[in-house]
Amino acid sequence: METLGGTRLAQLFNERQSELLGEWVAQQYAIAARRGGVTEAQLRNQFAQFVALTGAALGASDRVDFRAPAWDDVRSLLAEVSTQRARQGFTPVETAMFVFSLKEPLFARLRGELAEDSAKLAELTWTISTLFDALGLYTTEVFQTSREQIIVRQQQELLELSTPVVQLWDGILALPLIGTLDSARTQVVMESLLQKIVDTGAAIAIIDITGVPTVDTLVAQHLLKTVAAARLMGADCIISGIRPQIAQTIVHLGVNLSNVITKATLADAFTIALQRTGKSVSNAGRHAEAQGAPATPHALRGNQFVGD
Repeated sequence: METLGGTRLAQLFNERQSELLGEWVAQQYAIAARRGGVTEAQLRNQFAQFVALTGAALGASDRVDFRAPAWDDVRSLLAEVSTQRARQGFTPVETAMFVFSLKEPLFARLRGELAEDSAKLAELTWTISTLFDALGLYTTEVFQTSREQIIVRQQQELLELSTPVVQLWDGILALPLIGTLDSARTQVVMESLLQKIVDTGAAIAIIDITGVPTVDTLVAQHLLKTVAAARLMGADCIISGIRPQIAQTIVHLGVNLSNVITKATLADAFTIALQRTGKSVSNAGRHAEAQGAPATPHALRGNQFVGD
């Protein structure tokens, strides 16, 4: 929406910049102090840029249109400030106040200068209101977009952190799953597991679902897809953490896991994995002590791995 009075407002910005700065910084610093991360010097620098760019845009034409190319630099600055404040934990209202807090000081200066010209005062008041409402809404839009991007990135990072692939032994991987499996998370799980298989050359992968609260048809299908993908990479999978309730659910759902080895605990699955890779677990220390022979350093620590 176009309004008139750009040239007169540009003059006001340029002539009263120091006065506007004092009142604006006081309000902005009160907001920023609650959040931290923004100093008074930074606020003054942001204000100086905002006033200079806004004054230049206003002076370009007496017609004020925030969508015009003359306002590109102003939009870029507001986008930068809004994105920065989204990262720093400000609210949308606090971010929009970067613009709105200039309204009152500007209105006060206009009333003082145009007290005897009510028509001009009304015209410029409407121009300021319309312009600054558009500027404030723009900061809110950019803020919301930035927050959504931050949330998406954090969700992706959480997915990656919640699906760690651990190398338990030479040739044996473990993937402990915690929480609900959906399509997006299954994709991350599959990618992490396959990449680890490539990196380590593992022959066995244990998928532990002890931390998965429920298993329905969709979750079972996701697990089967992951097992199939791992097999294509040359690794067999063992699913551990099959609790009684989950076993009953799988049976009731008619999910076919006959081609997949399943175990109740991770320890049981690990034992099977060791056997398949030519290794085994024995209480060598205790056996040696029972025969009266001195225990080896490894045996003294309990179970000992025997094999390759």
